[in-house]
Amino acid sequence: MKRRNFIKRASLTGLGLAVAPSIISCETEAKTDKKAIAIATPVLPIVVATWNFKNATKAAWKVLEKGGASIDAIEAGCRVEEADLKNTTVGNGGSPDRDGNVTLDACIMNKDGGYGAVVCMENIAHPISVARKVMEETPHVLLAGKGAEQFAVEQGFKRENLLTEASKKAWLKWKEKSEYKPIINIENHDTIGMLAIDKNGDISGGCTTSGMAYKMAGRVGDSAIIGSGLFIDNTIGGATATGMGEEVLKTVGSYLIVELMRQGRTPQEACEEGVKRIVESNPNYQNFQVGYVALNKQGEYGCYCVHGGFGISKYQEGKQTYIKSNAYTKKA
Repeated sequence: MKRRNFIKRASLTGLGLAVAPSIISCETEAKTDKKAIAIATPVLPIVVATWNFKNATKAAWKVLEKGGASIDAIEAGCRVEEADLKNTTVGNGGSPDRDGNVTLDACIMNKDGGYGAVVCMENIAHPISVARKVMEETPHVLLAGKGAEQFAVEQGFKRENLLTEASKKAWLKWKEKSEYKPIINIENHDTIGMLAIDKNGDISGGCTTSGMAYKMAGRVGDSAIIGSGLFIDNTIGGATATGMGEEVLKTVGSYLIVELMRQGRTPQEACEEGVKRIVESNPNYQNFQVGYVALNKQGEYGCYCVHGGFGISKYQEGKQTYIKSNAYTKKA
């Protein structure tokens, strides 16, 4: 291994011995930890997630610390946000489309490359669990709409009304003008993407969302699409995305980031390149947000976004940390 790459890797793997504050940034931490003592063995397990979903990462950690598999941790963590009625961007209580229907997208990937997903599914509160059933119980990888809902019921999931009074009230207010102008870090704060490595070193990931508030009926974003909202390669690592799904779809962002890590980029470098690919080909980038988080097999992680305000939640060594993401800065 070249000396430069060794130093870079050693500085990142030293995270396990560094005393980190409760709030840090991906870039700041990388610079600070260049003075940390290198360790030969990465500190596992670890779980990271988009945004400050503390309860979700805590639930995932409880599975990991007991020796559970990363796929079980992912499902447990994502289900927490799907059940949170105050979270209007995921699961039960999610913001509806323009017609007042709550439609959910989710996907999950395991260490063996297995993938399951549902899109435009209504009336089922836990799409991440239905996605896992698609992966494990069917010959398919993606079910949509009424077919996904029917499959869920056949698997024992109960139908329920996902439109809460609070979300309905907000939708009726929106209908007064019916203007579709997504607000950065508010309406774009639409996804929990989660990555986890268990004690065996196996990585899994999941993504779940109710999508953009007041989207057109039938709209599907990046979250449930393999390679865009999520991609896992157990020999390399994983990546997941949040924000304006259309932009992530057009660049197959999560797959790109994993492939960049395969080529030797750190998770931080790969996330930065993923964002750069979006903004440098889109003069409208000032009007939308995209954020990435990546995790490699060594337990090193990175995050980056188009605009400030994005961050990730990490649980490792029994401690939770919120990490502020640095944002893209256009060069003169």
